[in-house]
This record gives sequence, structure tokens and C-alpha cells, in this order.
Amino acid sequence: MLPLKKTTMRPMSDKVLVYRGKGIADYGFGDPHPFGLDRHDVFHDELDREGLGEYLEFGHGRPARADELALFHTAEYIDKVSRMSAEGNGYLDGGDTPAMKGIYDAASNVVGAVLSAVDEVMRGEYRRAFIPIAGLHHAARDSAAGFCVFNDCGIAAEYLRCEFGLTRIAYVDIDAHHGDGVFYGFEEDPDLIFADIHEDGRYLYPGTGHAHETGRGRAKDTKLNIPILPGAGDAEFHRAWERVEAYLDARRPEFIIMQCGADSLEGDPITNLCWTEEAHAHAAAALCRLADKHCDGRIVGTGGGGYNRRNLARAWTRVVRSFVET
Repeated sequence: MLPLKKTTMRPMSDKVLVYRGKGIADYGFGDPHPFGLDRHDVFHDELDREGLGEYLEFGHGRPARADELALFHTAEYIDKVSRMSAEGNGYLDGGDTPAMKGIYDAASNVVGAVLSAVDEVMRGEYRRAFIPIAGLHHAARDSAAGFCVFNDCGIAAEYLRCEFGLTRIAYVDIDAHHGDGVFYGFEEDPDLIFADIHEDGRYLYPGTGHAHETGRGRAKDTKLNIPILPGAGDAEFHRAWERVEAYLDARRPEFIIMQCGADSLEGDPITNLCWTEEAHAHAAAALCRLADKHCDGRIVGTGGGGYNRRNLARAWTRVVRSFVET
């Protein structure tokens, strides 16, 4: 293990760090795949329309190194992605995640942007950061799944431990789909604080995240899964969120990673929840308050899913606004 990074504090900007650029915009699978290449620009166009620019600074990230990917993923899987990305044929999983030419580099750029944001926050440059094309929460340690090649959130959690010596990292997920790659990647880890509100797995991919799934072994009863029935709106979200907030507050995290998939909003083409963007705004503001209380303000948000372009633009912009205003 490398020596822990020093976290020499510099004057902290009061602005929110938001990532953009070709590096992360290139992650996607083109038409007619739901995870198209336009999602990055749709979000940034909405951010511009909202007039938040004076409160933001923009980052461009970097590619993640292979040893950084290996903090979470197996060497065999990393090699498989590299090889299939060069060939540009077939699927990395059972049929959801195409092995498009160049996808290794694009996925590495997503991870690198998240790790760059972690570095900036841990150095005290910013309290909050947001990466729209990130939150690829289905990728397992040894496989792709559900449009996700490398699990940037899982890698970030391991990176915070390895590079900065943190232990109590909270992962909070409000995507309509269960964050199974993170959950099972840390299912036996009592120190990874996991809370996930999602559409009931009996009705939606990946079919996991049942309420009885609370961790295994030493981690038993250290994970919180809250499945919600199809058609649920903001009222059901707020009831579930009260449980999440109390759970996190009791565990006093040192850093918060938020996965704020917008596919939980009404009108998404592949899910069945009916939240509004107010749910995302509320969750982001509450997490900022918890971060200020327990984490020296440290929170990184990742965009996650969302396949109705208007919904993702508005939901993610509301998250950023909450990061600015809270």
C-alpha cells in the first residue's frame, strides 16, 4: 500500500466544483441505447440556463490508472475490458453494456474524474463536487452490468481508505435501480455505510436490494436497503428519506458519496417511480447538512442513471443548486 496522501489544507473555495468535458462526455453507447452520448451536454445546457455559473468552478478530470481501477476490480476483469474495448465487438455483460471501441478509455475517464474530485475535496479546495457522467453503480468487482463498466463509486470508497486513511465512508443512492455493484462489493464490510432507496427489485432490474439485505457476516445489520413500490411519488420518498437521514446521522460518516440517478423521476422510459426533482433537491441539501456536521462538509455527487433527458437535466441541476445553497 502506498503512503497515505497528505491533506495539506489550502484556502477553500466557496464554489461548487462541477466536472465537464470530452473525457466524461465520451462515456455512453450511442443511439438507440438509453445511455446515449448526449446526456453530458443536456445537463450542462440546463446548468447554464439556471444561471449558476458564478457559483461554480469547472474541472476536467483525468484518466484513472490501472492500479486505481484495481482498488475495486479484479485484474482479470480490467484486462478483459481493455481487450474488448480495443476490438469493439460484443458485450461486456449479458447484453446491456456494449464493448464499444474506446469504452475502456471513456470508463477510465469517468473514474478519474471522480478520483480527481475526491482529491480536490480532501485537499480542502472545495466542500462539494459533482460529476454528471458517473455513479456507475451496477459494475461488480469482476464484471460489467447495467450500462456500467467500472464502478467509480466503489473505487472512490477504496481510494479514500487507501490514499487518505478514512474508514467511515457513506454511500447514498437514490437511483431507481438498486446499487447492487456497490452493495455486494461491500456486503461483508462493516465500515462502508450504505443506504439505498430504489424501486422494488421484484419489478425492476437488477432484482436486488430487498429490505432483508442488510449485510453479511461482521457487516450484518450495517446496510440499509429501502425498496419502494412502482408508482411511488415524493410523499413515499420523504418517508423513506427520514430513515436514511437518521441512519447516516447515527453512523457519523467521514465522507459522503451521493449517487443521484434521475431515473426515479416520473416519465423515465425504463423505470416506474414518480418522484419530482424536489426529491433530489431535498436529499442533496440534507446530505450537505450531514456532511457539514460530520465530514467537514465533504460530499461528492455522481449523476447515475436517468434516461428522460429533461428529467436528468433538471434533477442534477437541482442537486448542484442544493450543493451551492446549503
